[in-house]
Amino acid sequence: MNGANGSPAARPTFLEEGRMHSDPVSFTDFDGTGASPGAHLEFQAPQRPTLPKRGTLRAESAKSISEALRLAQSREEQETLLGEHEQADDDGCYPPRSSDEPRAPNPHRSLPVYTTIHKIRRLIIASIDDPYSLEQLKSPRMNVAVIRPLVEHLYDPDDVSMVYCLLVNRVQFLREQSYQAHHQTVNITRANVCELIASRVLRRYDEDHQGREGLLMLANVLVAGFEPFQNAPAEVIHHNRTDLHWTIRWGLTRPEYQRMLTALEVAIVSESKNFLSSSACQKIVENVYRGRIIYTPTSFMDFLPDHYKNRGISLYDPRKAPYLNQYRLIVPRTRNVIEVVQFVVLLVLYVLVMVYKARTIGPTHLKFTIYELVFTIYAMGWVLDEIASVCEHGWTVHTENLWSFLDITFVVIFWTYFIIRLHGLTTDDGSTSKLALDILSMAAPVLLPRLAFCLMSENMLFISLRAMMADFTFLTVLAVWCFGGFLIAMRWLSETQDGYSPHGFMTIAKWMLWIWFGLDGTGIQRSEEMHWFLGPTLMITFAFLGNTLFLTILVAMLSNTYTNLAQNATAEIQFRRAVLTFEGVKSDALFAYRPPFNVLALLILLPLKWVLSDRWFHKVNITAVRVLNAPILLAVSLYERRYLWKRSKMLSPPRKHTWLTMWERFGAHGDLQAVFETDPPQSVIDEMDDVDDVLGGDDWDNGYVNALRARRDSRATSVASGVWGRTMSRDPGRRMNGFRRRSTRDEMSGPGDAEV
Repeated sequence: MNGANGSPAARPTFLEEGRMHSDPVSFTDFDGTGASPGAHLEFQAPQRPTLPKRGTLRAESAKSISEALRLAQSREEQETLLGEHEQADDDGCYPPRSSDEPRAPNPHRSLPVYTTIHKIRRLIIASIDDPYSLEQLKSPRMNVAVIRPLVEHLYDPDDVSMVYCLLVNRVQFLREQSYQAHHQTVNITRANVCELIASRVLRRYDEDHQGREGLLMLANVLVAGFEPFQNAPAEVIHHNRTDLHWTIRWGLTRPEYQRMLTALEVAIVSESKNFLSSSACQKIVENVYRGRIIYTPTSFMDFLPDHYKNRGISLYDPRKAPYLNQYRLIVPRTRNVIEVVQFVVLLVLYVLVMVYKARTIGPTHLKFTIYELVFTIYAMGWVLDEIASVCEHGWTVHTENLWSFLDITFVVIFWTYFIIRLHGLTTDDGSTSKLALDILSMAAPVLLPRLAFCLMSENMLFISLRAMMADFTFLTVLAVWCFGGFLIAMRWLSETQDGYSPHGFMTIAKWMLWIWFGLDGTGIQRSEEMHWFLGPTLMITFAFLGNTLFLTILVAMLSNTYTNLAQNATAEIQFRRAVLTFEGVKSDALFAYRPPFNVLALLILLPLKWVLSDRWFHKVNITAVRVLNAPILLAVSLYERRYLWKRSKMLSPPRKHTWLTMWERFGAHGDLQAVFETDPPQSVIDEMDDVDDVLGGDDWDNGYVNALRARRDSRATSVASGVWGRTMSRDPGRRMNGFRRRSTRDEMSGPGDAEV
C-alpha cells in the first residue's frame, strides 16, 4: 500500500502520540473509491465522561444498588444446589435432554470459526505494529486506545467460539516468533494481546450472564469443542483434509469430535497463565473439578472406546442421578483421590518386594515371591493407565502435569526391569534376575518424591522444582558437551607419555566430576602423569571453568527461575490446577476400571468391541464398571448428594453469634464489625439513591459505566449468530473503533484481503 509518491503509507493505529482524545483524528482514505490522495476521513473522539450531579436522573438509573445486590446474589446461586423448579433428567443433567437420542447434537455447529480466526488475525496485525511489554499493554493509555476498542468489537454474546479463536491466534503468533526474527518481539506482543483480549471477553461473558444459565454459558465458552476448519469454504476443506484421521478410521475416537479442541486446552498448550488465572476461568475450572459441570470431553485416542452416548455440557444434580453412576469415576476430584490411593498401593507393594527380595545370587532369584507377583500384575495396570493418559489428550498436555516426568521415569524403569526379569527366568540365569531387581531398586528415588508431589501439588517449592530441574538438565547437558573436549584432550595426552600411562576415559571423567562438584582434587595431582605442563594446565583450566564459572551461572539461572515463579505464584498454581482438571476429565472407558482390572478389560472387552453393536457394548461396559466399582460409586453418590453443591465455609459469611464475636464487642474496635451485621432500614436506603444516579444514565455523557455495559444494543442481530455478521454502531461516542481500515497483502501475513 503506497502513498502518492510511491512510498509506503503509514498505517493508522489506535494510539496517536501527542494527541488528546478530544482532538479530531484523521486517516487517509484507501478504500479505492477514487477519492483524491489528500482526502481524509475525520471523526470526533468522545469527550471524557463526567459524573452527574447529586439528585439528577434518580428514576433513570440503569444499574441501581438493588440490581447490584441482585447480581451478587445471582452469582451466589451458582454455588448452591439446583432449585425445585429446575428439573434435571434421569441422568442428573440440567438442562434435561430434549430427546431420547444417545448423542446430543453439537449446538455450535453453525458458528463461523474459520472466518473468525482469520478476521481476528487481521485485526490484531493491523492494531499492533510495535513491541510492547505486558505491563505496557495493561496501562490506561493502551487500554483506552487499543485493548478496549478490540474487546468492544469482538465481544458477542451469541458467539461462544470467540475466546477459542483468540487463543488459536495466540498459538500461531507464538509459533511465528520462533522463525521470524525480524518480527519476533512484535509477534510476542500480538500473542499477549490475544490472551489479554480473551480474558476480557471471558469476563464480560461472566458479567452479562448470571445465575445457572450464565454458568452454563461460561462453560460452553471454555469446554465446548470447536474445529479450526469449521464452516470453512469447500475448497479450503478439500485442500487441507483429504481423508479421515487414522483414529477415526479405526474407531479409536468419536467421529463427531474429529480435530475438535476446547478453549481450555488451547490455553494450556499456549501456556496462557494470565488467562487461566482469571476469576471467570477459575470458576469453571473449579466446577468441572468438583463435578458440578459435566460434559463429554474431546480426546486424541481411546484404548477402550465406548462412543454410544455423548453428553452435552450440563449441570449435575446428584439427587436425580442413579446411585451407581459410572460417569462419576472420571470426575477430576474423584479421580484424583482414587489415583492417590492407587499410587499408595503401588508404593506399598514396591516396598514389600524390595524388603523380601533374595539377598544372595542363586536359585532364589529364579523364583517369583508372592509380593513380586502381585506387584508386577498391579504395576502393569498402573502403567497401562499412565500410557492411556498420555494418549487421551496428547503428550503436550500430559507433560504440563506437575509429576508427569516422575511417572514416565517409573514406566521406563518398570519395563526395563520386567524385560530383564523375564530374560533371566527364561535363560535360568540368577545373575540376570539379580540385575533386574537392582534396576527396580532405582525406582525408589522416583516413587517417594512422587507421593509428596501428589499430596502437596500446589506447593510453590514443588512447582519451582519442576521448572528448575528443566533448567538444570539443559545446562548440564550443554556443559558436558562443551567440557567433552577437555576429556578427549587429556585422554590423548596419556597416550603420548613414555611407558604409556593407562588412564582411560572413565578414570579421567571421574576425576573431572569430582573437581566439578568440589569433592576431591585427585585429578589435579595425577594430571602430571599425562604431561608435566599440559596436563595440569588443562585440569586447572577445567576447574576454573567448571567449578567456578559453570556453578555460578547455574545458581544465577536457578535463582532467576525461582524468582520469576514466586512473583507469579498465584498464576502458576492456578495454571497447574487447570491442567489437573482438564486432564482429569476422561472419555476413555478404560479409566473406569481400577488396576489391574483395566488390563483384563482391555484384553476381554476390546475384542467384544468389534463383535457387538455400540448399544450392546455400552450395556456390557457399564454393567462391568458398576459391578467392579459398586462400593466406590455408592460412597461417591452418598457424599455428593449432601456436599456437592454445598457452599464452602470459606465463601459463607461468618456466624453472627459466637463466643469470639461476643468477646470482640467488648474491645475498642467492636463497632467496626457490628455496623455491618444488620441491614440498613428502608429510610436509609432511600437516602442512598443518589449512588444509583452516579452509576446510571442513558447516554455516554451522563453515565460512563452504563455506556460501557450497554453492549448488546450496539449491534444488530446476525443471521448465523456470528460476530462478523453484525453491524458496527454509528455512534462514535459509544464505539471508539467505529471506523474501517484496509490493509494489503504485503502488510498482512494472513491469507486473503478481506476488510477488517
